[in-house]
Amino acid sequence: MFDFLEGYDLLGAFWVTVQLTVLSALGSLIWGTLLAGMKVSPVPLMRGFATAYVNVVRNIPLTVLIVFSSLGLYQTLGVALGGDDTDTINFRLAVLAMIAYTAAFVCEALRSGINTVPVGQAEAARALGLSFTQVLRLIILPQAFRAVVNPLSNVLIALTKNTTVASAIGVAEASYLMKGMIENEAQLILISLVFALGFVVLTLPTGLILGWVSKKVAVKR
Repeated sequence: MFDFLEGYDLLGAFWVTVQLTVLSALGSLIWGTLLAGMKVSPVPLMRGFATAYVNVVRNIPLTVLIVFSSLGLYQTLGVALGGDDTDTINFRLAVLAMIAYTAAFVCEALRSGINTVPVGQAEAARALGLSFTQVLRLIILPQAFRAVVNPLSNVLIALTKNTTVASAIGVAEASYLMKGMIENEAQLILISLVFALGFVVLTLPTGLILGWVSKKVAVKR
């Protein structure tokens, strides 16, 4: 019944999806954390930049960012991100676009976590002579991360599904292979079920594990 899978690198396609997800998740977590720090910064310029970035980027479709990364950055400006061939360049550009997009949602999730930290803790830390950066790094962010494990897990699951958009610039991930199989095979329902199951296998354990972690690290107030 599954003879149509022969000749297709199904595991390889999902491995590319996993790579896209992991690299984009790490990058967006770093960039999103910096944006969240800027959003609560006492410097008006930094707050204005972070607010404008989040409001603009999260309202742009990811497909637009992905296509712009290829047509605008690579083909027009020649930004290759150190890639030697088209496949590598497109992969890195897709990661860059997904980091830029997902970081806006990470920032908002973290900002909501920062708001759960009592203001008195920050004021007490400043009274002890700690700088804003020290207060953020040592007191606020550790508690904020513990409070937003569930929202961040939702962002990660959405990111995993959003990797399918990378096929718009030829990245050979799961949905790119699915499109090719549908064009060449006459098993539309079975092909759809196989790829749907693949994404369930990727996302369901993530939600369950991070849900368990959220309960373990929750801040008791």
